[in-house]
Amino acid sequence: MSNKPVVIGVAGGSGSGKTSVTRSISQRFTDKTILVIEQDYYYKDQGHLPYEERLNTNYDHPLAFDNDLLIEHVKTLLEQRPIDKPVYDYTKHTRSEEVIRVEPKEVIILEGILILEDQRLLDLMDIKVFVDTDADVRIIRRLLRDMKERGRTIDSVIEQYINVVRPMHLQFVEPTKRYADIIIPEGGQNHVAIDLMATKIQTILNG
Repeated sequence: MSNKPVVIGVAGGSGSGKTSVTRSISQRFTDKTILVIEQDYYYKDQGHLPYEERLNTNYDHPLAFDNDLLIEHVKTLLEQRPIDKPVYDYTKHTRSEEVIRVEPKEVIILEGILILEDQRLLDLMDIKVFVDTDADVRIIRRLLRDMKERGRTIDSVIEQYINVVRPMHLQFVEPTKRYADIIIPEGGQNHVAIDLMATKIQTILNG
């Protein structure tokens, strides 16, 4: 790999379809071409805090993320060197001892609710995408996901959405839309936008 990797940021609210968009773009290329790095892996290590304090973590706030490490890792990948991606343990609410060895690839997709929030990350990106989905669709998707995959009650999901997710979205996530080069409505269902993205990436790769 001789050229500098292409860095793409994919942001959007919780339940917007960021992951579906990222997956749909990735499927148009080989595994050797695209590397996806989820911002969720870069929540701060909280091992120094008592467990009770960790339970109060606001995972939708910019300060929850270790962007310093994420930026360092992206720069390392841009230099064609591998990284050890951290793993977050949600049962213990802190970083796991485990890491994942990740090799550089031609395209790096950074995906997360606040991936467009830090100017230092924006400066590393070639293409910035915001997945824009109506709030009612996002809350329904989040409800279904958290109840099915995380064993949550409907009351706890709604309470968290009203008290944390929605205010954080309005304060921090929604304003980052202004930095996007491309806004994709309705997430992974928007096949035209995903085709255009894939074509653009291929054009850059062809150089």
